[in-house]
Amino acid sequence: MVRVRFAPSPTGRLHIGSARTALFNWLYARAKKGSFILRIEDTDRERSKKEYLDQILESLKWLGFDWDELYFQSKRLDIYKEYAQKLLNEGKAYLEKPEILRFTQDTSPKDTEQSRSARVQKPEDKDKRREAIIFKVQPQKVKIKDLIHGEIEFDTSVIKDQVLIKSDGTATYNFACVVDDGLLGITHVIRGDDHISNTPKQILLYSALGFNTPQFAHIPLILGKDGSRLSKRTGATAISEYKALGYLSPALVNYLLLLGWSPGQNREIISITEAIKAFEIEDVNKTAAIFDLDKLNWINNHYIKESPTEELLDLLWPLLQKRYPQTERSAVSSVLKLYQGRINNLLDFLDWADFFFLDEIEINEEAKAKFLEHDLSKEFSLFIEGLDKLEVFNVENIERVFRDLVKELNITSRKLIHPIRVALTGKTIGPGLFDVIHLLGKERVKKRLKKWVREENK
Repeated sequence: MVRVRFAPSPTGRLHIGSARTALFNWLYARAKKGSFILRIEDTDRERSKKEYLDQILESLKWLGFDWDELYFQSKRLDIYKEYAQKLLNEGKAYLEKPEILRFTQDTSPKDTEQSRSARVQKPEDKDKRREAIIFKVQPQKVKIKDLIHGEIEFDTSVIKDQVLIKSDGTATYNFACVVDDGLLGITHVIRGDDHISNTPKQILLYSALGFNTPQFAHIPLILGKDGSRLSKRTGATAISEYKALGYLSPALVNYLLLLGWSPGQNREIISITEAIKAFEIEDVNKTAAIFDLDKLNWINNHYIKESPTEELLDLLWPLLQKRYPQTERSAVSSVLKLYQGRINNLLDFLDWADFFFLDEIEINEEAKAKFLEHDLSKEFSLFIEGLDKLEVFNVENIERVFRDLVKELNITSRKLIHPIRVALTGKTIGPGLFDVIHLLGKERVKKRLKKWVREENK
């Protein structure tokens, strides 16, 4: 049975790249009716924080990536020491003091067998607590058939001996990773291209420990539109921030799917249920994906348009309460319907529809200069009079009053429609003006228009 794992470190928040890795692992497990294992790699005591862990777990839940098993590496330290001791007993590893350990760091040349043997410490030596356990790397050729890239060959003669247990008693990343993969029965390791350099080191350890070597699939990285590595400026925002900005989780998941995989037939909108049926890890692109915020906004806009208004309102309500605490929920649904086809995220609604929730609106200075610089007292007063006479204040009657007025004044509709919109909303664009007037209500419309009627005309 397929068993995959996603292994985040709680040293930061879950970002787009890691979320896509989680998605491809989760999706492959669900497509193959296997298990999705969440393994928290929290052996870095100084940098691992509970707040990051909570954020990672919450983000995964929000995206819908439910896990079947959960493990914490910080609770498995004794297991790593046991398997390091096994390699030590079998002569596949050796002890080394910290002051000598500097020769096994990344910047050092590879030790010779002679120099290494001269520094071997016997198990009965004192001060064992400060001795690291080092794995002996044997020069050889290692080949893997990567499920995305095809055959890759490594020469281990360029790899130095590997630290298994550091002098502080904690396991290194590669060693803890291999022990967990072996004991948890991981069948497929799906991760980013940036881990390819770790693969030969881990394969040597799988073999030395007698574990089955899983199949590997290395996903090309996500780049910004300028071709550089993804950064906060180009989209490497935490998943929790996308949620706070008002993106819908199904839309974000849909977009993550397209970052390296395609459902075919030029489709760009696909539900997770459909994706489970179609997904094959071998179909993931071999080249880097490009993060395009405009594309994400387009997809999110689609999901917003297709969502039931009340479901959207459930998501929107906490944001509304925070910004406009006096708002009554019953008044929002009709306003939201006007904007569903226009907004790219839920925060857009709060910004664009603010005039519905504020007593006093701010008018864009450029819009004021363009549309309200002339005296419109006569036009606004006549429009107010027409609205006042309406017994039924609905969209159809409001439009009739407006059409009759522009005909009476012998002007084009645009001569009056733009000034009225700016006076009522502070903005130059928005939903249909007559819908806006209807939802604002007769009294608020009159009050806002009267501000632009000079005293002598009131």
